[in-house]
Amino acid sequence: MNTSLELIAYIIYLPIAIGLTTLVSQHLFTNSKIFMLDIFHQKVEIAMATNKLFKIGFYLLNIGFALRIIKISGLLEYKDLVEVLSSKIGGFSIYLGVVMILFILFFLKGRKASKENNLKMKKQENLLKKDYS
Repeated sequence: MNTSLELIAYIIYLPIAIGLTTLVSQHLFTNSKIFMLDIFHQKVEIAMATNKLFKIGFYLLNIGFALRIIKISGLLEYKDLVEVLSSKIGGFSIYLGVVMILFILFFLKGRKASKENNLKMKKQENLLKKDYS
């Protein structure tokens, strides 16, 4: 066991995990504003507030997971360091991709539900107009 190699691994892993989380978050939540505005019928204030709350949740979930899986041990040489970091960072990248896709699906589901609700409301309005005509 080489404690200095493990410290180097942590020093490399943490900024990469946090950086990947930040990069994915910036792209996901910049583009999700369109969905939020659509879901909340162009009400900017509530759409942006909800988007920010989702963004905070995304950070907490993913940085928390990155910290949860941080344990690195048994490094004897630099080859081990590279292999362990590749495995950790690769696994975390796959996890981030899955979480991002789940968030996108969540946004799409919210948008679909919003559109269906709008359609129902328009049908009800048309029925009421017919009744009073």
